[in-house]
Amino acid sequence: MTYPLETIRHSYAHVLAAAIQRLFPDARFGVGPVIENGFYYDILLPKAIGGEDLPKIEQEMKRIIKQNLKFEREETGIDEAIAFFQKTNQPFKVELLKDLKTKGTTAMSEEEQKTIGKEVKTVSIYKTGGFVDLCRGPHVASTKELPADAFKLTKIAGAYWRGSEKNPMLTRIYGAGFIAKKDLDKYLWQQEEIKKRDHRVLGEKLKLFTFAEEVGPGLPLWLPNGTILRDEIENYAKEIEKKWGYRRVATPHIAKETLYRMSGHIPYYAESMFPPMKLDDGNYYLKAMNCPHTHMIYKSEPKSYRDLPLRLAEYGTVYRYELSGTLAGLLRTRGFTQNDAHIYCREDQVEAEFLKVMKLHEFWYKKVFGIKDFYMRLSLPAKDKAKYADIPEGWKKSVEMIRRSMQSSKLPFVEAEGEAAFYGPKVDFQIKSIVGREETASTNQLDFLAAQRFNLNYRDKDGEDKPVYVIHRAPLGSHERFIAFLIEHFAGAFPLWLAPVQAWILPIGKAHKKYGARIAKELLAVDIRAELKDQNETVGKKIREGENQKIPYLLIVGDKEMKNESVAVRKRAKGDLGAVKFKKFLARIKEEIVKKK
Repeated sequence: MTYPLETIRHSYAHVLAAAIQRLFPDARFGVGPVIENGFYYDILLPKAIGGEDLPKIEQEMKRIIKQNLKFEREETGIDEAIAFFQKTNQPFKVELLKDLKTKGTTAMSEEEQKTIGKEVKTVSIYKTGGFVDLCRGPHVASTKELPADAFKLTKIAGAYWRGSEKNPMLTRIYGAGFIAKKDLDKYLWQQEEIKKRDHRVLGEKLKLFTFAEEVGPGLPLWLPNGTILRDEIENYAKEIEKKWGYRRVATPHIAKETLYRMSGHIPYYAESMFPPMKLDDGNYYLKAMNCPHTHMIYKSEPKSYRDLPLRLAEYGTVYRYELSGTLAGLLRTRGFTQNDAHIYCREDQVEAEFLKVMKLHEFWYKKVFGIKDFYMRLSLPAKDKAKYADIPEGWKKSVEMIRRSMQSSKLPFVEAEGEAAFYGPKVDFQIKSIVGREETASTNQLDFLAAQRFNLNYRDKDGEDKPVYVIHRAPLGSHERFIAFLIEHFAGAFPLWLAPVQAWILPIGKAHKKYGARIAKELLAVDIRAELKDQNETVGKKIREGENQKIPYLLIVGDKEMKNESVAVRKRAKGDLGAVKFKKFLARIKEEIVKKK
């Protein structure tokens, strides 16, 4: 019989608990849910265990699977279930059952536990050999229907019972589980690749960025190599945006409190902003968003319907007070620079402008970076409208316009209720890295509230002032987050046009250094980022170092190359391409860079 993956994983969790019971008869069991890619079980153990114990637990699980034990479901009265788990000394199960009896829920968090449901009178339990668990199911019919080679216990962590530090600390054993061994192998490969591709590790190895305690957590310092990445992306973005009709602006890093009260960031976003600077004329704040500043640029002079759409773009640096425990390399920082723009348009222009924004995303990710595994998520308001702007007609109209734009784009998209911003619907651009990890690359929003807050109007052809719609867009997100993604996606082996160093010149011996220096000079003269590696080391060692540093081209020069005005070319990932006339190589590399190959 074929079972859903969730059922397989749920059954693996029970087999894990059954194995623990055999190995540690005094174990007290919490919960064992299915999670992304697998399962876990929270257990109070009589002694501490570590990663070295996982193989022994896995072996016991495989024995249980081989024994072909049935998953036997039984309905029982809740009082009988409480008595059974009291007798078998399982206090966590008793606690859950008592909650079911009085509240009708086993919600784990304290907030969720406030929810009172209908009183439960009967529950289901599952028996697997000697192990008995409180569980809704479903499960496979017997353990033998679980593939013994498609699971692996992956790690051990601590977890407070029901997520509260007031409760006992349990041992959480994580496992990965799949329908077939090939799926497990792929997952394990991805996990190893994720470790190898960690942008924090590669960022240090490739000398891209660093952090300093004296500067502060979450405030990255960009090294020369990393700054090249920033500059190349930013310069190309400016070039593309100019072609797409954007005009550039620049705004200061701070502003008076008055501006952020107009925008609503104070008081609603104040906890995520740095504390104010008290000056003679009032409080000033580091900006957490670029939009309030850009709105003031829009307001600086009257606008006619003929002036719209107005597309204002800025690579603006913003600052947010993220909790120290949430900071993670470049993925989550306290200061970051966004590929930001705001499009001010009439209602009749919204759909066409939003469609262009989606097509700009497609250009960047599909054409420039070769990322084809992506989709859009149209985020809509929840049924509970309490946390959203109370303008029902505005919401309805905005959602309909964005939905039509998405349909016209022909790009894949899904709808997600409850994810909208308080001032309007948004579209999140979701991308998957080469190792299958999903990231939100950018967020694009239709804002119908800004016009009201900032009095953003235009004079229509009938002479009346009408409110504009504002589209917030940032296709490349922030430098920090996007470059972290690129580091991990390309494993540091950036496309040639983006690579901090594009070519190394490697003289074989002392007699070849002068020729190598000439080659380097000619490359640098046409803005190709080249370095002469003339240290007294073997060429083999230099080649290994170049490959380790992910250099796209290694150019080896010796007697033959000097004589023929050529270079021996080694290309990253392709190896030895043989000798090529230098002028021919120069034309080739220039073309590759220009075409963003």
